Amino acid sequence: MNIGLVAMSGIRVCDQELLAMGLTLPGFVERSKTIASLPSLGLLTLAGMTPAEHAIHYLEIPDLAQQGSLPGEFDLVAISSYSAQMNEAYDLARRYESLGVPVVMGGLHVTALPEEALEHCSAVVVGEGEACWPEVLGDAAAGRLRPVYDGSAGDFDLARSPMPAFELLDIDKYNRLTVQTSRGCPHRCEFCASSILLCDRYKQKPVGRVLAEIDRIRTIWEQPFLEFADDNSIVNRAYWKELLAEMKTRRLRWFAETDLSVSEDGELLDLMRESGCLQVLVGLESPVETGLPGLELKSDWKRTRFPRYREAIQTIQAHGITVNGCFVIGLDGHTPEIFDQVFDFVKESELYEVQVTIATPFPGTPFYDRLAAAGRLFEPPDWRARTLFDLTFRPSAMEPKELVDGFKRLAAELYSEEFTQWRKGNFKRKHAARRR
Repeated sequence: MNIGLVAMSGIRVCDQELLAMGLTLPGFVERSKTIASLPSLGLLTLAGMTPAEHAIHYLEIPDLAQQGSLPGEFDLVAISSYSAQMNEAYDLARRYESLGVPVVMGGLHVTALPEEALEHCSAVVVGEGEACWPEVLGDAAAGRLRPVYDGSAGDFDLARSPMPAFELLDIDKYNRLTVQTSRGCPHRCEFCASSILLCDRYKQKPVGRVLAEIDRIRTIWEQPFLEFADDNSIVNRAYWKELLAEMKTRRLRWFAETDLSVSEDGELLDLMRESGCLQVLVGLESPVETGLPGLELKSDWKRTRFPRYREAIQTIQAHGITVNGCFVIGLDGHTPEIFDQVFDFVKESELYEVQVTIATPFPGTPFYDRLAAAGRLFEPPDWRARTLFDLTFRPSAMEPKELVDGFKRLAAELYSEEFTQWRKGNFKRKHAARRR
């Protein structure tokens, strides 16, 4: 078969004023642009486990409106996307289906709402794609695709992970490539819409397989910049110390999302820096304790560590690793004071980088279910607004307009030229002083 693997991506912001701000303020949506430019590791992984008898074509379509005609002549198309791009993904699926090309869809949104997706395509994959893909290929080749392929048991063994088909990429288009070491997260945050929706437990890929993927990337990119596509990297310290010791020999630069527990292990931080870690992204969520209670469904992990937030940030950055602190605006209990509280925390803690988003109820998350049950979601649901920058529900302690206007003001203050340069210059000055 001739198979098209299509990744729908790109920046989405519905609020036009906020979108215009993002074009002029240094740093605003910078992280989102990075995410949007990452290749789809899920689709590349499926390509890597596709038998050689099939021809694979990897496509990225950031903006469907720019596509005058459908790319490629395929016997099967697989589409992966996120909630904010689902309307465009559905449109693309219908266009291929109208030409007689069967389409299979998967990913987080489809896993949460398979019945919705089936209105637009021939088949859906629920849960982990690796568990179902060989069966999908066999059925498609025989012309008997089933509507639903269920890989939601979460029992796919990452020790059997196929090598992603990095060779399909035009490497000049990317400033970083992704490698996954784990799936799931020990913390079950109410609003999290990540791989925890695909599997119900935390699991780790063997160190040897991770190193093999890194070495494959190095064959097409001599000094690569890697992003570890884990919900929470560096949880298992013994595992990561083994991995980092090997990474030190490979001339890498890398980035990961983790939690503040890394600040508790100086040996680990030294290994991270020596192996090429430039930045960690940490979900702080709230600059005040309000908003943190009940955030995790299993424990109040962040709330119990809140008193050590500033100390932990300073410890990590003292090792030459910058911290990108993430805050979610609109958590229950956040009042209009939250905007000044975020700015003050960023300044006092001397964070190198900061990311602010609006609390977003994604389908499939406990957050979405709770707000839906309370009648707090804006109706009808508009998936295009699930951007992390647009408000889609009624906050608990302020009016919607207060949140939207306050968010824009906060963005203007945080990402102004003056404050951006102060944050970054402050880190560089302190790091240079420590090295003398």
